[in-house]
Amino acid sequence: MASGIAQRSISGSGFRKLVCSVTAGLLVATLASSAAVGQESAPWRALTPVPGLAGWHVTGGNAKFEIENGELVGRAAPGSTNSWLVSDTGYGDFILEFDAKTDPKLNSGVMIRGQSRPDYRGGVVHGYQAEIDPSARSWSAGIYDEQRRQWLYTLGRNDAARKAFRPGDWNHYRVEAIGNRLRTWLNGVPAADIADNTDARGFIAFQVHAISDTEASRQPEVRFRNVRIITNAPSRFASKATPLEQQGWLANQLTDTERRAGWKLLWDGKTTKGWRSARATDFPKKGWSIRDGVLSVDGADGAEATNGGDIITTRADYRDFELSLDFRLTPGANSGIKYFVDPDLLKGEGSAIGLEFQLLDDARHPDAKMGRDGNRTLGSLYDLITARNLSDPDSTNKRFNPPGEWNRAVVVSRGRHVEHWLNGYKVVEYERGSPDYRALVAQSKYAKWPNFGERDAGPILLQDHGNRVDFRSVKLREF
Repeated sequence: MASGIAQRSISGSGFRKLVCSVTAGLLVATLASSAAVGQESAPWRALTPVPGLAGWHVTGGNAKFEIENGELVGRAAPGSTNSWLVSDTGYGDFILEFDAKTDPKLNSGVMIRGQSRPDYRGGVVHGYQAEIDPSARSWSAGIYDEQRRQWLYTLGRNDAARKAFRPGDWNHYRVEAIGNRLRTWLNGVPAADIADNTDARGFIAFQVHAISDTEASRQPEVRFRNVRIITNAPSRFASKATPLEQQGWLANQLTDTERRAGWKLLWDGKTTKGWRSARATDFPKKGWSIRDGVLSVDGADGAEATNGGDIITTRADYRDFELSLDFRLTPGANSGIKYFVDPDLLKGEGSAIGLEFQLLDDARHPDAKMGRDGNRTLGSLYDLITARNLSDPDSTNKRFNPPGEWNRAVVVSRGRHVEHWLNGYKVVEYERGSPDYRALVAQSKYAKWPNFGERDAGPILLQDHGNRVDFRSVKLREF
């Protein structure tokens, strides 16, 4: 018995507070102890390759993989494509952890649920990769779809993870691949979160990225150590929810995480519900088609809004929002995504008037060479601001997939601030109504429209420009 407590003759309420305080402290200590025991009892298995590389094989380029002091070392070689040390075993659901350290000039990564099939590009290694990026961009632990869709989750909007990377030093990575959800952490900081159902199972592989022969001649290296994996009921040991935004890649579907973040589908993947003609109250009778979860503007004569015409959302008051959709061009195609549209502004021929995220096959369509300084190219604010890579300090080149493959367009509008994103890269940024913006409008084809692009709200529009373009996963959240 604590005689000091008895001697002070604590009141009933004071005594209850003391008991609650002690109990709470014991509970916290017990939970912490239980968590520690749970972590210790997690069924980790060592996965670091051993001398002789039994259970692994090298494919791709001719980089050298060796074991030194218990670490896997991959050294670049001249004249080499990407090289991979691939596990002979395939994995479905798992939690993977490893440490990695790479030369500042050598990009690398770890393939998760990797694939290689003779019927796909001659057996090239492809699939999900947890990136190791020592460049100024610092997108380490982002998720890249190697030899397929490119970036599924960049760190263009995750500065905390970008800053977590330690150049020239060891960095700790955690990957959770459970069901259709893949999440990554870098040095304990949440980095990426995607939902995708392309690959449910595959190999694990360590990459030595191809570099120029000049750089490769000095044999820059990447090292891996403390590789371990949980394959026995990994969901029991999965991390808790984080505030990280999720990128959903399930066609025309929202995950529970996306719903909680406020996302809603603007197109249900099956019907014309929620959309109408920009010129009428009904959906166009021709010129648009729906099949296999894809909404398509049909090809015609390449003229603007002369077949089915543009379609707009039946709701017309989108103001502060993030719009995301996937699009697929055909060779030579032209189309657009418009926002803050005024469907009553133009009653004659042509497309409805609004700010436009340009969709264009830059290599084949003549519009890419028109306008001013490329301001009619893919991702641009049409006829106003040229799309450029604003996310990578080392490059101004846009990242896009060619006609026949899917790309993702995102428009973010907060107040007067607007951003265009293309495949995870910011490509346009501006302030509606600013002096700079109005100066651009004055030099454009929109100069004749008073206060162009400065409406308080408006519908979303998908453009008919007479070329076949496909759309899916059209979704929006409001701020």
